[in-house]
Amino acid sequence: MSARMSALAALRGQIERIETPDAAHRRDRVALGHPDVDSALQGGLARAAIHEVFCEGRQGTAATGFVTGLVGRVTARRPLLWVRQDFSELEAGALSMSGLAELGLDPRRVVTVRAAGVEASLRSAADALACDALGAVVLELWGETKQFDLVASRKLTLAAQASGVTGLLLRMAATPSPSTAETRWMLRAAHSPPGAAGIVWGAPRFDAELVRNRHGPVGRWIMEWKCDECLFSEPSAYPQSVAAAPSHRPHQAALIGERRRAG
Repeated sequence: MSARMSALAALRGQIERIETPDAAHRRDRVALGHPDVDSALQGGLARAAIHEVFCEGRQGTAATGFVTGLVGRVTARRPLLWVRQDFSELEAGALSMSGLAELGLDPRRVVTVRAAGVEASLRSAADALACDALGAVVLELWGETKQFDLVASRKLTLAAQASGVTGLLLRMAATPSPSTAETRWMLRAAHSPPGAAGIVWGAPRFDAELVRNRHGPVGRWIMEWKCDECLFSEPSAYPQSVAAAPSHRPHQAALIGERRRAG
């Protein structure tokens, strides 16, 4: 009984240290590049912590791109482990290595794991977060799940804090629930600016709402991802072309005259 009580007291002490504001401020933080977002995050996204990104099912592609940008900032050129449920490919499509490369993430440093279910996904993510050779771990879960509760969240947070590895939870078509996450984001796609001549699309833009920030304010911003610089920024202004009005329209003038006579 005494050993059990001692273990329980040690666990409570670890949890208290996680939830202490001073501990969070001592964590290493990496600037995302967007001035207002970095200010709200007290300098940037905290490493050695868990961050949640939620989205509707139809926003899965945008959320995946946003998470790719986040891990691109925090991995510091170290390997990334991406854990997915085995049916995620049917729901959201396969991860495109060429797409990750276009977003600035080196696919040679990406290791993907296909887990049979939620419990296997959680075990894989917890084991990976305990490996200090990694830069980040992405755990992608689809839909509502009872297995990911507050206990599971604390286990992931403790592993991240002990190893220094950052964890990103990508929750598609799920409702937020209590957790020990440092931040929680609601992600939607935003309209991209038109690309330059010969380019089909412009820079990726995200409608990112920070709904939980354990040690700072929340907010909502449009964040533009700079693929070449591998950082976020404020939306860049771009000129919108406006069609010039013709100086002479004889065919319309004749049509208007006919309508007036008919009236």
